[in-house]
Amino acid sequence: MNVFAVTILGNNSALPMHNRHPTAQVVYYDEHLFLVDCGEATQIQMTRYKIRRNRIRYIFISHLHGDHYFGLPGLLTGFGLNGRTEDLWIFSPPLLKEIIEMQLQASHTVLPYMLHFVPIENEGVLVDEKKITVSCFAVNHRVPCWGFLFKEKEKPFKLDNQKLQQYGIPLSYYHRLKEGEDYIAENGEIIKNEWLTKPPQPPSGYAFCADTVFDERIAEKCRNVSLLYHEATYLDDQREKAMSRMHSTSKQAATIALKANARRLIIGHFSSRYETLEDFITEAREIFPETDLALEGTTYLV
Repeated sequence: MNVFAVTILGNNSALPMHNRHPTAQVVYYDEHLFLVDCGEATQIQMTRYKIRRNRIRYIFISHLHGDHYFGLPGLLTGFGLNGRTEDLWIFSPPLLKEIIEMQLQASHTVLPYMLHFVPIENEGVLVDEKKITVSCFAVNHRVPCWGFLFKEKEKPFKLDNQKLQQYGIPLSYYHRLKEGEDYIAENGEIIKNEWLTKPPQPPSGYAFCADTVFDERIAEKCRNVSLLYHEATYLDDQREKAMSRMHSTSKQAATIALKANARRLIIGHFSSRYETLEDFITEAREIFPETDLALEGTTYLV
């Protein structure tokens, strides 16, 4: 069984405060670890929560506000100091490549691994692995900003061992049954696939909605996901401020989850004006009961 989960490393907005840190998350799928955003203290949080950082092959940066990438230069050099040699891919708005290369040049740093920058300029698939894809979608913020959708590929059919024996299906044909094919016996009889298999579980998906003003179009990008992360910088009495700063409120995040038909919602990117977070969960659950706070150090199963 594949482990599909998300660990929160940072859940605050621009300023680290109240023992909360800027945005960073690690998504697990099978042997893969994906880093989503890299705010300040990401390395520290990785150590604190025992993240196996050398297993990270892909990094996704949603946009170029500092609370989403200021931890990246330190992380990249840290990889080198820890002896990394495996290639690393960074998906981000185009200007990040120039920013990072300038910092490396200024410090005369030569990384012992290959760094690949992939500019995000259009919606679409970024990573296509054997069992999972990662795609990006535009959200609505003050600068170009992207959400990310981690989606399992369609799973193979499950074989019914009792039926396989009953119909005398040879072992060499099992893989074709998993792909949905019927079996044709030597006498020409067609043995239907549905007689021999059980439907697979629907594929799971995790959507990360980066900084954005309330925009109902986002719900369509996250349709039917198992777990949705949506920013909730402010409580709902600050809707006007949220709109002016291109952010969302607790109830607006919950509304997106409801319209997306998401199974569960986690909210984060909390403003430093709030020392405690209980009111966020109270407000969001009024609209979408299956809501939790994106708490640092907590792992949420997808």
